[in-house]
Amino acid sequence: MAQHILAIDQGTTSSRAIIFDAQANPVAVSQAEFKQYFPQDGWVEHDGEEIWSSTLDVCRDVLQKAQLQASDISAIGITNQRETTLLWDAETGELLHHAIVWQDRRTADYCTELKEAGHEAMVTANTGLLIDPYFSGTKLRWLLDNVDGARDRADQGKLRFGTVDSFLLWRLTGGKVHRTDASNASRTLMFNIHTQQWDEQMLELLGIPTSLLPEVMDCAAEFGTTDADVLGAAIPVAGIAGDQQAALIGQACFKPGMVKSTYGTGCFMVMNTGDTPIHSEHRLLTTVGYRLNGKTTYALEGSIFVAGAAIQWLRDGLKLIQHAGETEAMAEETGDQCGVYLVPAFTGLGAPYWDPKARGAIFGLTRDTGIAEIVTAGLQSVCFQTRDLLDAMIADGANSTAALRVDGGMVVNNWVVQALANILGVPVDRPQVTETTALGAAYLAGLQIGLFKDLDDIAQRWQCERAFSPAMPETKREQLYSGWLDAIRRVRDVPV
Repeated sequence: MAQHILAIDQGTTSSRAIIFDAQANPVAVSQAEFKQYFPQDGWVEHDGEEIWSSTLDVCRDVLQKAQLQASDISAIGITNQRETTLLWDAETGELLHHAIVWQDRRTADYCTELKEAGHEAMVTANTGLLIDPYFSGTKLRWLLDNVDGARDRADQGKLRFGTVDSFLLWRLTGGKVHRTDASNASRTLMFNIHTQQWDEQMLELLGIPTSLLPEVMDCAAEFGTTDADVLGAAIPVAGIAGDQQAALIGQACFKPGMVKSTYGTGCFMVMNTGDTPIHSEHRLLTTVGYRLNGKTTYALEGSIFVAGAAIQWLRDGLKLIQHAGETEAMAEETGDQCGVYLVPAFTGLGAPYWDPKARGAIFGLTRDTGIAEIVTAGLQSVCFQTRDLLDAMIADGANSTAALRVDGGMVVNNWVVQALANILGVPVDRPQVTETTALGAAYLAGLQIGLFKDLDDIAQRWQCERAFSPAMPETKREQLYSGWLDAIRRVRDVPV
């Protein structure tokens, strides 16, 4: 009987399910967008019940599209938007509050207090992260302090915290399993990436009871089995990784120095650093790349909060376009020197600036500026932000001549990928399967059940669909990037 894996890819703006066959080829896909909530400036929330229902809907729909039964699925792999924080009742599973999304900045003032109190060196040493509202820890503390009765119930052991993977696992198993994987745990600000345990110093600093926290597993492990009523059969959940780590695996970046960059709602560049957690001197994050058979592989990561979300804003907010597919032709016609810079700091700036109070702006507007120029500037902003990250990685010791492997929804746009190669000055490789986040989750589940032999087996399956080489003179590249840096200086809360 043919073996199939169901990959759940729960993202920031949509939930997706993809079924892969035994050769890791996609068989069917289903996707559903869900609502974004913005209750205050810099606040971003999701309804956890909408996350759950949309996930359930796409799982059922993809089985139907593939003409398969749940009993035909050998295993499930889960990948998810990271850092997004949920809190629920340990008995009923009822959520206490909307999920606080990774983009949310409501804890910025508390993070400033922690920094001013001198805690950042300890935080970075233990967790590999910086003190920033981005991560789960301060979001969880906010929930405990601001939801009526939450702290008392947490102290009594009556509540559970989870990132989206943990929440989905809890629901899929009918409330029987409270677990996460090492990659998601490493993004919470509460996990020690050296000991691979929840960090007592961090829990004490943030005031988090241990009883809230899930058990931390390898990325390929026996996480639990779905309740048969959920999808129609009991299916083992055998792989979990945060979306960017899953993409690292899907891109087969298994050797130290290999780099991938994913373009979804945000943009995330991750470099495999092997057995060694490298401390960045340029405000990148040290994180768990993946943990397999108890062995941790570390990574350096640069996080950009707004990439594809800028195009979504141009579509839904400004209504300059009707769908993202229009942007490629607009940019081709406009060219790469329109003189307009869009800085999409809608929820602050991520790496390497980490400025939660920066806000978005458009510079260089003239009477000649039209919709096409603003749209092109939106696409270019993704390339310039990627250059920010790559320069920081090179300064931290990355090989500047290595090809960059890209994936995610934005890289179907040929203009964007060519512009990336031009602005970065390095070759950019686009894989055959661009939905490498879901593919990585499928690989992990397949490793656990023996469908894939090892990482070498996975690496041999990676195929380049198209390679893009830099085609811009260095003087022009640097001139364009200099204009970007000037725009960044103008939106910063503090001087660069």
